[in-house]
Amino acid sequence: MYDVCIVGSGAGASGVAYTLCLAGVKVAMIEKGSFIHKEEFSKDEIAYCRRDIFTPNKADEYHTLEEFLNGKWTKSSSQQSEYSFFNGNMVGGATNFMSGYFHKLQPTDFNLLDTYGAISEANITNWPISYKELEPYYNMCESLIGISGDDMPFVPTAEHMISDMIDTICEKQDIKVIRTPRAIITKDVGERKSCYYSNFCGSYGCSSGAKSSSREALIYPALKSGNLTLISNAQVTKLIEDMGKITNANYIDKNGKKEQISAKIFVIACGAIESSRLLLNSRNSNFPNGLSNNSGNVGKNLIFSAGGVVSGELDDTVIENEKLLQRGLFTNRSLPQWYEIDGAKGGMIDIEWEHANPILRASKLRYKDNKLLWGKELQKRIFHKFKHTRRLNFEIFCDWTPTNDTKVTVDDTYKDKYGIPVANIRLSPHKQDLLISNKLAQKAKQILIALGAKDIKIDISQYPPTNLQAGGCRFGDDPQKSVLNRYCQSHEVKNLFVTDGSFMPTGGSVPHTWTIYANSLRVGKYILNSFFS
Repeated sequence: MYDVCIVGSGAGASGVAYTLCLAGVKVAMIEKGSFIHKEEFSKDEIAYCRRDIFTPNKADEYHTLEEFLNGKWTKSSSQQSEYSFFNGNMVGGATNFMSGYFHKLQPTDFNLLDTYGAISEANITNWPISYKELEPYYNMCESLIGISGDDMPFVPTAEHMISDMIDTICEKQDIKVIRTPRAIITKDVGERKSCYYSNFCGSYGCSSGAKSSSREALIYPALKSGNLTLISNAQVTKLIEDMGKITNANYIDKNGKKEQISAKIFVIACGAIESSRLLLNSRNSNFPNGLSNNSGNVGKNLIFSAGGVVSGELDDTVIENEKLLQRGLFTNRSLPQWYEIDGAKGGMIDIEWEHANPILRASKLRYKDNKLLWGKELQKRIFHKFKHTRRLNFEIFCDWTPTNDTKVTVDDTYKDKYGIPVANIRLSPHKQDLLISNKLAQKAKQILIALGAKDIKIDISQYPPTNLQAGGCRFGDDPQKSVLNRYCQSHEVKNLFVTDGSFMPTGGSVPHTWTIYANSLRVGKYILNSFFS
């Protein structure tokens, strides 16, 4: 028997594992995907961005999606769509492929209901903890995980001259601009090497270890302690509960053999959707609606990140061609100016060059004025775009408003290759999300115009990015309205914790990763002090 069994290995799992293992606690970590080391990563766009080499084959594992169409809920399979809510099934999870925009939540994010009031048809609530309670763990991440930027342990990554241009324009317009904290180290630390400016960061694994994935930053040190047993290529199928405690986790190993693992404490961190799915599929006579779900809250209030992208094309009439095309340099600029807008909760804008992916960029050029281009005409257009222009993205991050009808359920009709009901994801975006996102889009557009950008495009969608998911097991002080207590411990099953983004009742207007890392360290300390001191 292990002291602790952790299911998952991403940001929410790794802080708990690191804290416990370095204190001498025996931990087993079960990861669905493979253990890929940094030397094995490449910059192959076809492999990483156009094929699911690090996510399940949709023929074997999928989700069902529900949308409200023509007056009724309509269900479809993700097998027939481009949607995949599986993110980086490998040791380190999605942190291997993040762009590394790292922002803390703001103090008001912990008190949205008190600060801005209720929103009709939404489930806005305050957090059970304050910013001050999480702040020490945010700070701990700066050196432990590795964050670069102003007033950070690592100096900022090297920057493109566009950054100075953005600063100048924002200063003239009295717009606050900050240097984006990045989860990328800029000096060697142990076996981690500093950033080598490959120009391929987001969506790709880092070959130097500079990107602060949970694998590099926390799991490797936990393994070196000798107290972590890592079981990869293993799919957990059910948690076994007896008399109010989990006794075992059932899983299937890479050879298809059914196995079981026992522990005193179980920590679930599979990603918000898959964690809810596991609890719902672990139903028994004590919990007929799913483990820790007698209150009916598991899977509810699923949240993502609302927003979209506003982009503009810059050419050599704006920046000298040689400098414009300098590759690998970061923009590192964010706009917190409209984190509150018109008396309501607003959002954050992160500015970065368009992903380098040449295949994707070329494929976007096939059509012009609804005409399909080919031959020399297409070749000429591709040559011009690649040699004389770059596209600058203003990525908008806004709160995804939690509602009753954005949630995770399971349906015995739809099962994966293991015979386990898949997650059914019901999506019901709130009109507030589009309202705020479009307001920020217009702000971004005006800055792009001032920069001299052409061909400005606004892409604001009611559909969520699949890589930023949270909620489903929100924490709170009221067991009738939440799944977990303030320490992410189940109200109903005392040796169960959930530490991925599931705990978040609201997501803030920034990527969730720094918050998930910080909370994982906080919960790890609580488990250590409460059960192993």
